[in-house]
Amino acid sequence: MSLAVSSWSRPTWLSPRVMRTEVLAGLVVAIALIPEAIAFSVLAGVDPRIGLFASFTMAVTIAFTGGRPAMISAATGAIALIVAPLARDQGVEYLIAAVILAGILQVLLALAGVARLMRFVPRSVMVGFVNALAILIFLAQVPYLIDVPWVVYPMVVVGIAIMIALPRLTTAIPAPLVAVVLLTLAVVVFGWNVPTVGDQGELPSGLPILGIPAVPFTVETLSIIAPFAIAMALVGLMESLLTAKLVDDITDTHSNKTRESWGQGVANIVTGFFGGMGGCAMIGQTMINVKVSGARTRLSTFLSGVFLIILVVVLGDVVAVIPMAALVAVMIIVAYSTFDWHSVKILAHMPKSETIVMLMTVAATVFTHNLAIGVITGVVTATVLFARRVAHLVTMTREVSPDGEHVLYEVHGELFFASSNDLVYQFEYSADPEWVVIDLSEAHVWDASTVAALDAVVYKYERQGKTVDVLGVNAYSAALRARLDGRLPAGH
Repeated sequence: MSLAVSSWSRPTWLSPRVMRTEVLAGLVVAIALIPEAIAFSVLAGVDPRIGLFASFTMAVTIAFTGGRPAMISAATGAIALIVAPLARDQGVEYLIAAVILAGILQVLLALAGVARLMRFVPRSVMVGFVNALAILIFLAQVPYLIDVPWVVYPMVVVGIAIMIALPRLTTAIPAPLVAVVLLTLAVVVFGWNVPTVGDQGELPSGLPILGIPAVPFTVETLSIIAPFAIAMALVGLMESLLTAKLVDDITDTHSNKTRESWGQGVANIVTGFFGGMGGCAMIGQTMINVKVSGARTRLSTFLSGVFLIILVVVLGDVVAVIPMAALVAVMIIVAYSTFDWHSVKILAHMPKSETIVMLMTVAATVFTHNLAIGVITGVVTATVLFARRVAHLVTMTREVSPDGEHVLYEVHGELFFASSNDLVYQFEYSADPEWVVIDLSEAHVWDASTVAALDAVVYKYERQGKTVDVLGVNAYSAALRARLDGRLPAGH
């Protein structure tokens, strides 16, 4: 008797070369995450430790639950913008409760197959979404440039200059980190009295602690946090799935979008119970990890979170003296990099409908400061404009037979609510002979509105004692018409 011995295959990341790449990538991302996590905390109006805890727990959790290896998830500007009004009006505990609820919603949406719905979000909506996000991030920096010492302004300019010039010389060290370090050293050496991170709130001195948000478990609480949780869930999934697709293209690999969706939900639930502000995938940090550092596995994502909390806990006193001017400079660069400038350059060459959709998305987002409302507005606008455009593609020809005994109507195009509403008025009921043939071979019936319109046409002819034959109906259209034929009001 022979025994089959199964061979154990060592994971790719355990090889020395890959592990070295993953470890260094995780360290670089962690260093780059610190200023942005603090800046996003300030953007949300919460203590820096709330954003830092979120970045730590999101990165560590998503390393296990996510569907896209090497993608970085942490506290983000999009989520910070959504939760800022809630934190300001109700406090941090309600924010944390909203984060947990958002995570639960993301898991439910993932199980419902929301990842497959992303294909229906038009490109023009996504461009508008990205541009609106950039505008809101920039506008959020304005309060930190009002009623401040004059030295703040040259500091911001110098910080921006460093982040523009340094990548042209080397990409070994993240430019935002260099800008933050140099400006912090300048403040310490010259003793400038400027707003610092320490002025914004207490930094963590230890690891986050598991807890339950101190909010009343009532319907009123749910009504307060639900709108913010829904917005967080939708925007978080949208950004994460778009980032996952981008990494797929860069690495020529496929990721599990459904797993990524519920993985984001689990990460937000964990983050909420550990007192974080929630988050989603970060495009910028993911590009540092995948494109610049060459990471490809979950190890780099996990280590980015571990290194982040170690650096913050050990160097908390140093982080407290970082000038706000440095973070404002970082966020201005983030806003500039986020904005799709190419979309402005080709604006004159884009179809008018695409431009309208993008501008509506931007306007709705900036006006409401709610990215979810902006995206929904854009999708609705795109749907209406598309329906209007397709509706004009339906044509109909009329031909009376030589003997005058019957008339043939040939319908071409897609028949749905927008294109079929006027269908009933295009027939010559009184002038037509006793036998009417409607040929739908080149048409497709999509909805109940079209079935009702056809019923109305038949009804008007039969009321005059004429016979109507509807021919050329394809399988789908025939099945739909068979289910609804005669069941809809046709006399209108």
